Amino acid sequence: MQQEYTRTNRRASGQGGRGFLSTLILIVVTLVVVSLLAVGGYVAFLMAKLPKVDRLADYKPPIVSQVYGDDGTLVGEFYLERRLVVPVNKMPRKLIQAFVAAEDSSFYSHKGIDYFGIIRAAFKNLISMRKKEGASTITQQVTKTMLLTSEKKLSRKIKEAILAKRMEEKLTKDEILYLYLNQIYLGAGSYGVEAAAETYFGKHVEQLNLAEMAILAGLPKAPNTYSPIKHLERAKERQSYVLDRMVAEGFVTQAEADYARRSPLTILPGRRVMNDRVAYFLEQMRIYLEEKYGEDQLYKGGLKIYTTMNAAMQGAAYEAVRSGLKVVDKRQGFRGAVKYLQQAEVEQFCDKVEESIDSAALKVGETYPGVVTAVDPAKGIATVRVGERYGLLDRKGMAWAGKLNLVNSYGKPEKPSRSLVLGAVLDLQVLTPDQNKKGAVFALDQVPEVQGALVSIDPRTGGVKAMIGGYDFRKSQFNRAVQAKRNAGSAFKPIIYAAALEKGFTAATVIDDSPVEYPAGLGKTWSPKNYDNTYRGPVTMREALTHSINVVSVKILNQIGVENAVALAQRLGFTSKIEPNLSLALGAASVSPLELTSAYTAFANKGVHLPPYYIVKVMDSEGRVLEEYHPPAPPEPVVPPASNAEQVVTLTDKPTIAKPAASPLPSAGSMQLARSEQATSPEVAYLITNLMESVVQSGTGHRAAAIKRPVAGKTGTTNEMKDAWFVGYIPQLVTGVWVGFDNQARSLGAGGSGGQAAAPIWADYMLKAVAGLPVQGFEAPETVSVVRVNPKSGKLSRGADGASEAFVRGTEPSVYEGD
Repeated sequence: MQQEYTRTNRRASGQGGRGFLSTLILIVVTLVVVSLLAVGGYVAFLMAKLPKVDRLADYKPPIVSQVYGDDGTLVGEFYLERRLVVPVNKMPRKLIQAFVAAEDSSFYSHKGIDYFGIIRAAFKNLISMRKKEGASTITQQVTKTMLLTSEKKLSRKIKEAILAKRMEEKLTKDEILYLYLNQIYLGAGSYGVEAAAETYFGKHVEQLNLAEMAILAGLPKAPNTYSPIKHLERAKERQSYVLDRMVAEGFVTQAEADYARRSPLTILPGRRVMNDRVAYFLEQMRIYLEEKYGEDQLYKGGLKIYTTMNAAMQGAAYEAVRSGLKVVDKRQGFRGAVKYLQQAEVEQFCDKVEESIDSAALKVGETYPGVVTAVDPAKGIATVRVGERYGLLDRKGMAWAGKLNLVNSYGKPEKPSRSLVLGAVLDLQVLTPDQNKKGAVFALDQVPEVQGALVSIDPRTGGVKAMIGGYDFRKSQFNRAVQAKRNAGSAFKPIIYAAALEKGFTAATVIDDSPVEYPAGLGKTWSPKNYDNTYRGPVTMREALTHSINVVSVKILNQIGVENAVALAQRLGFTSKIEPNLSLALGAASVSPLELTSAYTAFANKGVHLPPYYIVKVMDSEGRVLEEYHPPAPPEPVVPPASNAEQVVTLTDKPTIAKPAASPLPSAGSMQLARSEQATSPEVAYLITNLMESVVQSGTGHRAAAIKRPVAGKTGTTNEMKDAWFVGYIPQLVTGVWVGFDNQARSLGAGGSGGQAAAPIWADYMLKAVAGLPVQGFEAPETVSVVRVNPKSGKLSRGADGASEAFVRGTEPSVYEGD
């Protein structure tokens, strides 16, 4: 009985176990089926939303638009991604093999996904317990960068795999390589192998040798880590890995790889464009180009833009403005450190500085932010750190700041302008380069708060050869050369004097430099003052302009009529509103440096004013000309009628005085001329130029004589030294310089006149800019005669006290001194 019960019990138990197992299997199968259906549904859902692969067959990667100077030099670029597209058949075969060996050795055999590679990578990552190796094929990388986002989600990996399979069905291997090698980011702002070859080696891709190819092929893994510019040793280690992979794949022999390892690498850090030096010039063009052609065409369309810029002149302008503004700024004194760090903050700060340095070694002459890490007060030496590099700052290097106390502690001092403490962040200029990141010698520098602008124009065409709109475009995109409207000061006086010459005045006309009052309304009067508060009595127009005598300029303007000066200004190209009042003689008109410089071009160009322009030609990526500018041909010269003007016009100090005889030129009202036509006569242009030569030879603009050739020009300084100007020219080039603060209420202080602040910048620039130009004098028209006059009275002279003076023929004085 007991046995029967046991057998029955066992049968029941066995049936129950089998039932449970069956149930479990059913549940598992159901879950698997449901999961497979869910995955299948999810994949189907993803597939329905995938982008089309077909469009990649006709895909054209975004291409850099390139800007060229007047000699064909590449001077700038517009782009979102810096890419220069090159077809696969122009790429060296070994370059392609280097990328394949390093990134996807089974590229030519797989169909988009390397299943064996996935297993191998998963095993290696599992063993090392971290992601040590990836398994994305070249095809997958193309799908990720061109069809998908870089989000780290499973859905993206599934999409990537599906699209990779589809891409392999639609495109050939060479078509995939074309996309990959032109699309991939290779560091230093370069996308694609052509841009990278130019950036790192200054070569086209077909000119690369095996050593250089292996360097480029090693970059996709970590472009910054293996940058040959900043981390050459790491780059060479990665190069060696690529060469080993090429040997393993049979792409090169061991001997070829060894030779490539030993080959020296010539790294050319940075691109072959002028970067910061052309920023303001490019911005001026960008505004126009973007409005006309749209963002896509400008930044992705591969336009070729040919400009009037001269690369050498633009570079000289950049250096002259920056160095000149530093001189002006340092006259104001040392302002103290940029900021003060605690000891714990130094390392992080230096790491950020290191990331911003784009070269293996610091560049001599460049300025970098550095931190004081140690001081030796007895020796007057501070140890400073710039990124990962250390160097010295001695007393000589900070002499301009006066005697600074070196303090061996952290924290902001009570007198920042008189002390250097540990943790002080300074602007440091490199005097001698760092050797193995040690031993650099620095000079204390200071980023100027004062601003400036420079415009340089070829008067014969109107082409702008150089333009600087401020000290640093990265910190301020406001283009002061074009956008700033500042009082011109005495730099506007040549327009007044030229208008007077048109109205019958001569260089020998005598005006009484004495106090005068003019009605100012409401019973008030206005009394113009001379800059030095002294009065010289009777002076000629030449002397008055040479020494920039204010009272005489006002008297001349009052005599000829303000409306005539305003009319001439308009013919000279001024577009800013010019108020018709007597203060115009003192430069009260607010104008841009471009306007004022452009106006002077007519004086250098025999009276012909040509509008300034920047772009010569624009072509699309297929070579079609989209626009082209041809400067207007010069007009026929105006021949003035015979003059019946008085020989000598003596002005008294009375506000209302007799007008001189009729002008040798048509009146302003009847002189309706286009901007590209004759703004004034060749005779007037020559005479005002001749007067401004005296400004340089013996007047306020004497610093411009440093260029050692005939030059005419005029300084300008506004009230309280808020603006400093110098505009000067030779027959082939007109250049204007403005210096001042953006805050128009702030004074430049001592040394802030046009002759002291602006003229030295002008001379520094012009010395380099005109070095390749032949020496030319200003050619006098045949209708100009030269006679000897007494420089005090303006009358003819028979004695040794006479000086040569130029006149429009028929306006020479007829009375001798003493008669």
